[in-house]
Amino acid sequence: MSHTGAGTAFQIVSQDPRFVVIDKSPGISMHKDDQAAGLAMRLEQALGQKVWPVHRLDRMTSGLVVFALSAEMAAELSAAFAEQQVSKLYLALSDRKPVKKQGRIEGGMARSRRSSWRLTRDTENFARTEFYSASIKPGLRAFLCRPYTGKTHQIRVALKSVGAPIIGDPVYHEKVEQLSDRIQPDRGYLHAWQLRFALQGETFAFRADPTLGSLFNLPELADLLSTDWSDPFSLRWHGASN
Repeated sequence: MSHTGAGTAFQIVSQDPRFVVIDKSPGISMHKDDQAAGLAMRLEQALGQKVWPVHRLDRMTSGLVVFALSAEMAAELSAAFAEQQVSKLYLALSDRKPVKKQGRIEGGMARSRRSSWRLTRDTENFARTEFYSASIKPGLRAFLCRPYTGKTHQIRVALKSVGAPIIGDPVYHEKVEQLSDRIQPDRGYLHAWQLRFALQGETFAFRADPTLGSLFNLPELADLLSTDWSDPFSLRWHGASN
């Protein structure tokens, strides 16, 4: 089920009596901004009932978002996200080669200038992300990211810290306006791809492949997702332990 309006859209991926999972389009805020209704309001209009967000995605980020359908379920799911009981995988694209092809990125998250964040060597507001990357064509690299914490801008800051800011990121890609000779970004290339969690004795798994954005539709990326990254949770993830 797809819902569009004012240039934004979402698709309902799955609906349970307790929660609903949607595939959010890029460019829409979770909550109401100056000009448009936010995602929660749009979803309430579509379902005809109140919803409770239990986590969030940045405006530029597309992909899977879970909304609870009661305050009690919101509390339970929010606790699962906060306690890192939800497994999440993101896809990102960069036009830069990282200083390392895979590994762990961790550190404290501190406010920087304007609306940005930066990674520090402190443990305050600690964030941990693991990633794999692969070249899909000259000048274009795909990243498979697994965050173990849920900090604001976590993956965006993590990839910038290894020298590979996300294409189309208006905050962390310094030359986003100078890419016309190579890649002209039509969106910020970060997508919440897969989500797994257990709830009341039942295990749920959701996947939404990215469809919006010319670079996410390249056949080279489709090949990568059907081969090396076809079973991404089975890759060697080290988890939150040291």
